Amino acid sequence: MIAAPTEAVALPFPKTPSETITVLAHYHRAEIARMAGWRDRIDRTTNWAITVIAAMLSVSLSTPTAHHGVLLFCMLLVMLLLSIEARRYRFFDVYRTRVRQLERHYYAEVFAPGTAPRPGAPDPRTPDPGWTRLLADDLRHPMFHISLREAFGRRLRRNYGWMFAILLLAWVLKITSARLQEVGGQAGGQAGGPASVAETTHGIPEILAGAGLGPLPGWLVLAGVAAFYAWLLAAGLRAGRRDPDDGSVHV
Repeated sequence: MIAAPTEAVALPFPKTPSETITVLAHYHRAEIARMAGWRDRIDRTTNWAITVIAAMLSVSLSTPTAHHGVLLFCMLLVMLLLSIEARRYRFFDVYRTRVRQLERHYYAEVFAPGTAPRPGAPDPRTPDPGWTRLLADDLRHPMFHISLREAFGRRLRRNYGWMFAILLLAWVLKITSARLQEVGGQAGGQAGGPASVAETTHGIPEILAGAGLGPLPGWLVLAGVAAFYAWLLAAGLRAGRRDPDDGSVHV
């Protein structure tokens, strides 16, 4: 058997500029790979959400016998996927921030040293000796750079806001259209005649009755959906501004 070493072996550090550049190149490649891996996880969650929405819309709007609660359940599923994606986005942002530090403070200076800054941006011609210290501290003690609330708001504004809007429109259509709900045990009525207008629209009493969910009255369900979407709107608007140095390329 080979005995385990009793003393720690000190690893060699780069001693020449070429060795330092090699280390930076390999490190940049490794961070890019980790960032791409978490980006792929984010895309998977978004794809799951789109698939769930398409399936639930097909079930709910294809027949009047489908209950509108299917769409409410879909809202909860998409909310769960958004929460998972927000958590994944925080990990993605950790590696993305490291990559941007290297690109902004090192590679940009390699390709175009001393380039004039944009209006309002920090002057890149002035060296920033603190970026390597910040990067080293982040490697020694990794920390998230944005809160879960901030990540939630960013993903909501970027993708999920449109998904929730589609679900809301589909749900409103479901509870207000007589053709998409069972009326008196039968779907809709006879086409044509004086009842044709009633076949496509509901009055407020019918809407409240159709919006009921089990023991919950329709007005309570409507109030709950309205409160939920008001909270989503506030969460999306509360998301802070991005770093101006990142430009318009962001996820």
